[in-house]
Amino acid sequence: MITLPELPYAKDALAPVISANTLEFHYGKHHRAYVDNLGKLIAGTDLAEAPLEEIIRKTAGDPAKAGIFNNAAQVWNHSFYWQCLKAGGGGAPTGAVAPKIAAAWGSYEKFVEELKNAGVTQFGSGWAWLVLDGGDLKIVKTANADTPLARGQKALLTLDVWEHAYYLDYQNRRPDYLAAVIGRLINWDFVNANLG
Repeated sequence: MITLPELPYAKDALAPVISANTLEFHYGKHHRAYVDNLGKLIAGTDLAEAPLEEIIRKTAGDPAKAGIFNNAAQVWNHSFYWQCLKAGGGGAPTGAVAPKIAAAWGSYEKFVEELKNAGVTQFGSGWAWLVLDGGDLKIVKTANADTPLARGQKALLTLDVWEHAYYLDYQNRRPDYLAAVIGRLINWDFVNANLG
């Protein structure tokens, strides 16, 4: 059974970068709706007891199961996103990912520029990701509910660029939201745990 995971922090912990009001809507309404919708869609099917990742892999690319995939992937993407953030985070990476980012992009500043650009240029709703693709670090973007999990890539970090992630706090200023999250909230410990 798919359930809404607890947030790893209080709803006001990420303020002022992400307000408690935004988390109340984003987590409390949007994320909860994906969980509830998925539960209804898989009830009584062979996916009812399957783990979330298996549901995503089994329904990816199947137009007849697009509703299940979209809700399952959004549950997974959001659950992953909350772990990517922490109060007092952000800034230059620490741990094992730091030299890998330096090797892949030449500098932290260039990495930030490319990650932010992926989020800014994602047309409409979607996600900007740092992934491990084979042995290489890459920045990718996905539309709507799409996820690296469905593409055989390992997610290390994500930034949500659906409007509900930032509109209450930043209105239409997606670049400002991305700069604030990258600079002040990225949980590099979680990124390193995914790398391992």
